[in-house]
Amino acid sequence: MIDWVLFIPACFALNLAFGPNNLLAMMHGAKAGVGFAQKAAFGRLLAFVPMIVLSAVGLSVVLTASAVLFQIVKIVGALYLIWIGLSLWRSAKALKAEGLSGAAPSLGRAFRAEALVAISNPKAILIFAAFFPQFVTVEAYWQSYAQLGLAFLVMEAAAILIYALMGRMASAYAADKLPLFQKASGAMMCIFGVLLLLSPQPSR
Repeated sequence: MIDWVLFIPACFALNLAFGPNNLLAMMHGAKAGVGFAQKAAFGRLLAFVPMIVLSAVGLSVVLTASAVLFQIVKIVGALYLIWIGLSLWRSAKALKAEGLSGAAPSLGRAFRAEALVAISNPKAILIFAAFFPQFVTVEAYWQSYAQLGLAFLVMEAAAILIYALMGRMASAYAADKLPLFQKASGAMMCIFGVLLLLSPQPSR
């Protein structure tokens, strides 16, 4: 039986951890509203579904055992984060508080950004591969893994809403600071990318 009393708070803490995807939700909320951020974040949620399934069937073993595969995934993800960060930084000077809606990216582009950031970060797979097994019921492996995955996605959606609201509040009460906020977000994206490049190969 799954220990939900322990799993839910521990997992939600992981969902709420500040990272590149949650930073995207905050930025999208600030520039285009909470509804836009939630729609864009479906890209993240959809990307997590196959990652959970692949982790369940043993992809985690391949990722952690193969240094070459891990390095490829890590480098691609890191470069993408750095590219997003530089794009945010460059576009900040053209951002004006009275034109927030026009400054927002298209929904398709925001959707793809959420999905690509989620897929390219091996940390997510390690969460599914190393954290979930602690709560899986061996006698009902697939059923319990599916329940854990669904609970994770629900809590991830809640975290998206929280970060989108934070971004929207920031734009509403400090609209003139939004270009500075976007520059800071871009710098943070670059930092996430560099940290991902420097992260060691995980072990099981």
